[in-house]
Amino acid sequence: MIYLDYNATTPVDERVLERMLPYFTQHFGNASSKGHVYGWAADEAVTLAREQVGATLEASPDAIVFTSGATESANAAIKGIAQAYAGRGRHLITVATEHKAVLDAYRALQRQGYTITVLPVDADGRVSVADLEAALTDETTLVSVMWANNEVGTIQPIADLVEATHARGALFMTDATQAVGKIPVSVAESGVDVLVCTGHKAYGPKGVGALYVRRSGRPVRLAPLLNGGGQERGMRGGTLNVPGIVGLGAAFELAAQHLSEDAERLSRLRDGFENRLQAAVLGIRVNGGGAQRVPNTANIGFPDGVEGPLLMAGLRNVAVSSGSACSSGSGKPSHVLTAMGLSAEAAKRSVRFSLGRPTTQADLDGAFDAVFAVINRFNAPMLVS
Repeated sequence: MIYLDYNATTPVDERVLERMLPYFTQHFGNASSKGHVYGWAADEAVTLAREQVGATLEASPDAIVFTSGATESANAAIKGIAQAYAGRGRHLITVATEHKAVLDAYRALQRQGYTITVLPVDADGRVSVADLEAALTDETTLVSVMWANNEVGTIQPIADLVEATHARGALFMTDATQAVGKIPVSVAESGVDVLVCTGHKAYGPKGVGALYVRRSGRPVRLAPLLNGGGQERGMRGGTLNVPGIVGLGAAFELAAQHLSEDAERLSRLRDGFENRLQAAVLGIRVNGGGAQRVPNTANIGFPDGVEGPLLMAGLRNVAVSSGSACSSGSGKPSHVLTAMGLSAEAAKRSVRFSLGRPTTQADLDGAFDAVFAVINRFNAPMLVS
């Protein structure tokens, strides 16, 4: 098997696992237990992880809230802000290509009487600042725009979108799940009010994530999604997942250290793979190829004559995706690609190849050979050689 689905999840880095292991057995205390050494050790580990995550995001550590992952973080931010600021207004804005965790949270609020505006994107998945400005009203409380798309890799102009949002007095949230560890992500430079991220997309463990909630200037208020023992400044009740939090902090620290070299290597491998496919198969399209993208993501649209399900079946020895992992197996075309203007059939003929730290040139050579073999079975006049 060749694994090229790193946007779905990544393996835990061995260095991350090594740091986590003592907190399962030796340092197993509850971080909220303030009266003995076991609790102190756990609390110290959580404090270090908060500093590591904060440093990676260029954020104050005390603005970091630990959660169970990006889905919880997104729901906590969207629903928490909507509830906390309902007195100001009940209008929310997002984008058609957002992750389902964001879109479904918005739909839940819509059923509660909130007004939702969903912005369109262009053919490469970019949202227009002008469209956002036209949609903003005095009743708008929150704008949510993904930093980098999980299916095509398109990077949005976050700082410009934040500026437009703040000009109308609204708050700005970004889902940076696919951006952290791949490109520089700075809450200080971008000015975002809330940021969502998770561990398992950056060689950390599953089941742990983080939520940045701005505390400086005009602090952001959140109605808590989970009530409990007052952990995380009352924003997220429940016993902290200390081993997972340790892993998240370690993974983000390592990602920041290797960011430039990983980006250079993966973009070189990705571009070479795309160029080779386009040279060999007539009608290949790189979805989102005209936009700035994260360096590891190639979403390839195959030409007419290629049947999507047969293509995926033929690539059974290459772990790839025809959409997001959360929607895998639904049989429906990607909502991201159809929002970018592709027909349902063209979307079904598209495959996401996402590279990771362990990816080698040999992996991509094997993936190319598998694609070429599948295309050859269709006996269509699409092969260049």
